[in-house]
Amino acid sequence: MSPEHGDQALPALRARIDDLDARILSLLRDRARVVVEVGQAKRQTGTPIYMPHREKEVLDRVLAMDHAPLSDRTVEAIWREMMSGSFGLELPLRVGFLGPRGTFSHLAAVRHFGSSVELAELDAIESVFEAVQKGHCHHGLVPYENAIGGAILDTLDAFGAFDVRICAESLLLVRQCLLASGPPEGIRRIASRAEVFNQCRRWLSRTFPQAELLPMASTAAAAETAVRDPGTAAIGSALAGQIFGLNTLFEEIEDRPNNITRFLVLGREPARPSGDDRTTLMFATADRPGALVDVLVAFREEGLNLSHLDKRPSRRENFTYTFFVDVNGHQSDAAVQRAIEAARAHVASLQVLGSYPRATRVLS
Repeated sequence: MSPEHGDQALPALRARIDDLDARILSLLRDRARVVVEVGQAKRQTGTPIYMPHREKEVLDRVLAMDHAPLSDRTVEAIWREMMSGSFGLELPLRVGFLGPRGTFSHLAAVRHFGSSVELAELDAIESVFEAVQKGHCHHGLVPYENAIGGAILDTLDAFGAFDVRICAESLLLVRQCLLASGPPEGIRRIASRAEVFNQCRRWLSRTFPQAELLPMASTAAAAETAVRDPGTAAIGSALAGQIFGLNTLFEEIEDRPNNITRFLVLGREPARPSGDDRTTLMFATADRPGALVDVLVAFREEGLNLSHLDKRPSRRENFTYTFFVDVNGHQSDAAVQRAIEAARAHVASLQVLGSYPRATRVLS
């Protein structure tokens, strides 16, 4: 199409878009009215507002439809934001996360719950657990494991101290950015969490070999430091750069491109089966040889896959441990039930932390 023909066609194309926008808004109003009725029905029956199995069902159904030329990522983002707005119509949700704003926990909360829920920034992972247990937040979101750094120890320890349930999980692609208020040639110091330096070690050695590395409590705290000092850059999320008004000098500086952090959504209500679930268990083995092997064999004999295994000091007695395992399946599945009952014969204690829909798509 020539530039002249393009100029002639644009007004008509824009008019079509305006007409489609009006039709979309009309459908959204109709959808919102139904959502209000759903909220009323849920309050009458005591049904939770946030239902992870229903969220998965809606997203899977929509993504299975023909939505070309839109990408899966675009369609999912639109529907997650619609569901976020629906929460506000049914009952405003308050979701706690490990703050401050601009951290990857903040980004994960926005990506998973959308921008229409109330997000509460808390000062520690255990504070997120406490807020959910006491009902100060309907849900909380905490990091559980990173593809490079492994388990998040504060999260494992908090499960032993608070009575909450895992009701969903979310996978976030962690893209590290170099953020600064000054030009690259003026950078003398780089601030971030110590774990982040490990994720970007090769890039840092090539690009800023002489820069001093300043470990900080969070990537957001590093961004605040970069705001005050043009000679200091921060490594963090693009969201942190937007929040603190920093320039993104370099993007995707992590050494491994597939740097994913798995987050858990905490609540007080169990999640219903979705057909593709995961169950997380916490247990302490009996004090006898082979007890851990016997527990694992109980799941193997039922043909169940254990996708995660970690341990932490029990804090009850020296050199005794609490184990965490993830098994594919819902605790209501017959095979999972049999495996758990068989495992109880070999443990001093066992707790099901939650069964929840397995995350299969990575948010970014």
